[in-house]
Amino acid sequence: MSTQVPRLLSGLVDDAAVFPPGNAPLPDAVTAHRTHRTAWYADMVGPLLLPASEIQRGSLSGLVDPAEGLVIGLIGDTGLDQLPQALDALAPDGVTARQIEAPVAKRGEDPQPGLSELMTLAGRLDGTAVYAEIPLTFGLMGALDTLAEARAAGLPVAAKFRTGGLAAELFPTPAELAAVICACRDRKLPFKLTAGLHHAIRHRDPETGFNHHGFVNVLGATLAAVEGAEVDGVAELLAATDPVRVVEPARAHRDAERPLWVGYGSCSISEPLTDLIRLGLVNGGYEA
Repeated sequence: MSTQVPRLLSGLVDDAAVFPPGNAPLPDAVTAHRTHRTAWYADMVGPLLLPASEIQRGSLSGLVDPAEGLVIGLIGDTGLDQLPQALDALAPDGVTARQIEAPVAKRGEDPQPGLSELMTLAGRLDGTAVYAEIPLTFGLMGALDTLAEARAAGLPVAAKFRTGGLAAELFPTPAELAAVICACRDRKLPFKLTAGLHHAIRHRDPETGFNHHGFVNVLGATLAAVEGAEVDGVAELLAATDPVRVVEPARAHRDAERPLWVGYGSCSISEPLTDLIRLGLVNGGYEA
């Protein structure tokens, strides 16, 4: 473990360079990911996230040396039934999927059928972590119960939630996100987040007018939830725009393993890294 990246931030940011709004070409993303994996801040960086559709098209062929052992997170954009084919397509390039992440329902749909299908796939895999992306709408708590029961029975499944997008309703309020964090806490259910977490501290995007959650806010809020805070207290940390309010809990726990929150995908590694350096949570060495 690097002395420059504290244990609390280990693997916090998955490399989602090919996804919006970054939309990096795949060859550029693979090259940049190699740089991230050998940089001084490598401990902060999770796997390269790639869509199943690109894998099925064979887009990695010629970009990866099978001997390098590239590790990715497979994002299920082709439907749950196509995920086994995408996994099979990784082997010729020597690529390993550390995790699979897939939506199990659209907003307003019952997530249980998709959950059942995804958990059947998880049961056939050899310990690969599987994250079910669940809309923050109809059937959410029942879906969390189902995941928690499966996880308690030994299946390596967890939850994933969307915290942003192209419409205001895709950004949960602090109270809504706090309720989800506390619900996962109560069920001992790890979770991932995706979308909208562009900066460390909660802020309003001047171009869209959307209020974005800050990833250090989420970190502080999760730490508080694990220590017993209820929804109101967790929501206060998520809503805070004063950096001191959210940085201090993270600083106090910097040498501990991050609880409950597995991490999130970002199309930029440099943006969260720069924010962490400016807030004094990561030590030096990087020129933005």
